[in-house]
Amino acid sequence: MQHPPSEPTPEGWPGSADAAQWQPLPARARALFLVGTTLPLLVPAAIVAVVGGSLLEARLAAVPAWAVAAAALALLLGIGLWLGAKRHSYTAWRHDGEGLAVRRGKLWRSETRVPASRVQHLDVKHGPWQRRRGLATLVVHTAGTRNSAVTVPHLDAADAERLRDALARQIGTDDD
Repeated sequence: MQHPPSEPTPEGWPGSADAAQWQPLPARARALFLVGTTLPLLVPAAIVAVVGGSLLEARLAAVPAWAVAAAALALLLGIGLWLGAKRHSYTAWRHDGEGLAVRRGKLWRSETRVPASRVQHLDVKHGPWQRRRGLATLVVHTAGTRNSAVTVPHLDAADAERLRDALARQIGTDDD
């Protein structure tokens, strides 16, 4: 995505000076982001479609309830697909000498840094849809409170394993 000259490119995003250091998620992960964002919207979208259709049909006799319901459903599912695409394009990771960093979001940006010294153990998970696309989720369990973990979803499976092994080596050298 190109930013107009009046809008500075956020550091680490495509087009910025340090973008080369950050790794984007593979393009084949996009479909999983789309599904993961859209599926949870199905029930609320159906409820809005039925209720909205019924209410509008009572007020506008010329518009059938099914037409309003279909329009509302299509709108909410379109929003889900759009949000999923944005989540995919604004998620990136970086591994350096200090540890792991994960960036997410554009409007609400977050960057999570996990120093290698805080890593307790590492997991690579492969769901059925991920296996089919050659993807994996890296889970980095950190020292701290219960359930402290940072996940990097839908990485290339080989990258996830290489990243796990590299972080494990860093843990081993930090203990010495």
